Amino acid sequence: MGAPFLTARWEHLALISYSVDDALLLPRLAPGLELDRFRGRACVSLVAFMFRETRVRGVRIPGHVNFPEINLRFYVRSGDRRGVMFIREIVPRRAISTVARVLYNEPYVTRRIDASIRESGGRVEASYALHDKGLHLIGVNAIATPALTPEDSDEHWFKEHQWGFGADRRGRPLTYEVRHPHWRVYPDANLHLDFDWAQVYGEPWSVLQDAEPISVVLAEGSEVEVHPKARSV
Repeated sequence: MGAPFLTARWEHLALISYSVDDALLLPRLAPGLELDRFRGRACVSLVAFMFRETRVRGVRIPGHVNFPEINLRFYVRSGDRRGVMFIREIVPRRAISTVARVLYNEPYVTRRIDASIRESGGRVEASYALHDKGLHLIGVNAIATPALTPEDSDEHWFKEHQWGFGADRRGRPLTYEVRHPHWRVYPDANLHLDFDWAQVYGEPWSVLQDAEPISVVLAEGSEVEVHPKARSV
């Protein structure tokens, strides 16, 4: 795929995952894709993490190097290629969301996000506060000694996806590749979530308001490369 479009370090990735009805996701599928299923169910993940040392085409853009992101994604596949599509991606930098929407038709919006990473007493806590028609809190704390998880583990299923998929404004499929080593996971993850799903994502997502996650992961992260999109799945 040639030189990467974007390079960065993604750190302290909190992934909170839920099983959902197909009806929430099928209208969003790009052409040529099918839902990827965890234990027979379609799933979404609320993901919050830090971008560090971000470069676009190798260039550091002042004010857009280190920042948090919160996204809601779901799991899809094209043949044996497992990947994700996004419901919405939220960043605190307007230039990033504008470029992503205009050039790549990605569902980015700009909102204030406050992030805090703390270590104390042998545990690490990643906290993300989204300001969107109110305050929404995502916090995960875990043992501060990350380790690789087996490839057949639940954590591995949710955190390791090489492909991203979407569609352009004419409905044509797009695909891109995200390259990184397998991420280590902080054990014994505990979740604090104070999040109004309907306010952030719309009324259909209120079904998750009192739902129990099927997986909570805090991943260490790594350097990543995002390779340019192409119009093929």
